[in-house]
Amino acid sequence: MASKSSNPLGRSAVHLIHRAGQCATDIFQVEARASGLTPRQFAVLMTVAEEEGLTQTDLVERTGIDRSTLADIVARLLARGLIHRRRAKEDARAYAIKLTAQGWKGLRDTEPGAVAADSRLLAALPPAKRQEFLDSLDLIVTSTRK
Repeated sequence: MASKSSNPLGRSAVHLIHRAGQCATDIFQVEARASGLTPRQFAVLMTVAEEEGLTQTDLVERTGIDRSTLADIVARLLARGLIHRRRAKEDARAYAIKLTAQGWKGLRDTEPGAVAADSRLLAALPPAKRQEFLDSLDLIVTSTRK
């Protein structure tokens, strides 16, 4: 294995964040495999659980998932019976999304795996650096929003 100093990708924030994201997805899929949810599907369910009745536009803004990917996620969650949608009162062109009873159960069943995935990811860092790491990631996300 090449040393970090001889590997320019080892100093690329874009590359390392992408690779870390791949690692996070792999770990989530192992820890939460019984649920059959992806990390993005879980994020959508969590977001809807926090504030039912959000539109897909609201979900794009809150999760950072692009519009077309979010539409696909919503379609898959609808097909699995985890969410339902109705026309929004404020805008008849938009749909308000809510969790079904099955969606609430799926969310509850997936949470332990999601927590375990977070723990496994953060275990690579010294305990004193974990919150700083999360704060740094949050700073990157919030400062680069469009």
